[in-house]
Amino acid sequence: MGSSVRALVRILAYLAITAPLLPVQALAVLLKHDLAKTLPLAYHGLVCRVLGIRVEARGALASARPLLVIANHSSYLDIEVLGSLIPGSFVAKAEIAGWPFFGWLAKLQRSVFIERRSAKTREHKDEIEKRLLEGDVLILFPEGTSNDGNRLLPFRSALFSVAERRIEGAPLLVQPVSLAYTRLDGLPMGRSFRPFFAWYGDMALASHLWRMLGMGVLTAEVIFHEPVTIDRFASRKALAEQCWRVVSEGVASLLCGRPQRHAPAPAKAREPAALGAPGAAPL
Repeated sequence: MGSSVRALVRILAYLAITAPLLPVQALAVLLKHDLAKTLPLAYHGLVCRVLGIRVEARGALASARPLLVIANHSSYLDIEVLGSLIPGSFVAKAEIAGWPFFGWLAKLQRSVFIERRSAKTREHKDEIEKRLLEGDVLILFPEGTSNDGNRLLPFRSALFSVAERRIEGAPLLVQPVSLAYTRLDGLPMGRSFRPFFAWYGDMALASHLWRMLGMGVLTAEVIFHEPVTIDRFASRKALAEQCWRVVSEGVASLLCGRPQRHAPAPAKAREPAALGAPGAAPL
């Protein structure tokens, strides 16, 4: 299923965007220039366009800093979609740092790598707190792994421990975000099609990526929910449960095509690019 020609063109377009920007971002990170924080936002937006991902967002990212964004996770595409909307860095599993190419990209986005079952937990918390004190936005996937795109896995409350720390005397702002892949070429996408885009379990990355790149225009919908602080909850476990509930309900509403009650108004959608002559069909 899908087009091999489309997949090849998308890969070439992706490399044409990525290759010249890699040294620019590397230099910006080395010099600690502000461009290191802003360039990834534009880069992910371009990648979404050439990969044929139409991003629709409801609500808005909280303006207060520092900020911890909590989101569900079903695919490597989540990085591109959320990265195109949020000027921040991801909190990722330590093994990703060693992945060929993608690990390098993650480092260039100043990702925070953590070993989730390690004696280095305190060290990781300190690194996250340091980044938050610098006013960064950090994006965390508290499921700890990716799901099948149809339902959320439980949130690991241990990953919310950073929310217990006060940043310059104030509680850390935590913003839940829901993300779902809902339509393919404008048509609602059922459960059986989501594994073409969700990457989970023991799926091979290369074959999944090639198949995904050959598909049509994918619609990704995102809801920015109201931010909260741990002061409203009895414990970090209660905070994690509430964030899971909010994100889960948001995902369910997107997959069902029914807007949430009191859901934020939709923002303007970003259309994917059509490579080739003007008026050509999107890849």
